[in-house]
Amino acid sequence: MANRSYLYSADSMPSEAEIPQRIRCISEHNWDVPLAHKLLVGRGTTVVPSMIWNPPIGIAADYAGGAALLRDLLRAVGKGLEDDAEFAECVARTTAHLEKQQAEYFVLETGEIVSMTDDDPAASVRRLVAEDIPDAVAQAETAIAGRNDDWLASVRADWQRHFASFYSDALYFSFPG
Repeated sequence: MANRSYLYSADSMPSEAEIPQRIRCISEHNWDVPLAHKLLVGRGTTVVPSMIWNPPIGIAADYAGGAALLRDLLRAVGKGLEDDAEFAECVARTTAHLEKQQAEYFVLETGEIVSMTDDDPAASVRRLVAEDIPDAVAQAETAIAGRNDDWLASVRADWQRHFASFYSDALYFSFPG
């Protein structure tokens, strides 16, 4: 079994007292927290209790802001891949699923990813929130503004790794609806 990052949407953030009442499945990605997941949780990012594991290793963020950021970057990436039908299909599938599963918040579960090393999982998640996610957002924002062509070219060259996650109504860890 592959270790995965799991992305959900919910109308409230998980808390110590309870998990959200309605959790919608968005995406899972093998062996990494892909760029798309980092951008989707890139607005109003905060560490929250996990809905799956015991340590406080969940990440919640503003849904609308993260979805808009990803859509803007996908447009910028697509300008250099106009004739790539596979990329266009990936974008259409991703944006349709994000519209269908829309809520107030994204909730990213990284427990399987952060447990692949000997590092403390909670510290790894804090590092994701304090460094990795803000760095990805900053890179994307400058690329969208037309001031980060080298980074944008590297994302285009390997777009599948960054954007071709498994999007579905049911993930390995799903919640009753």
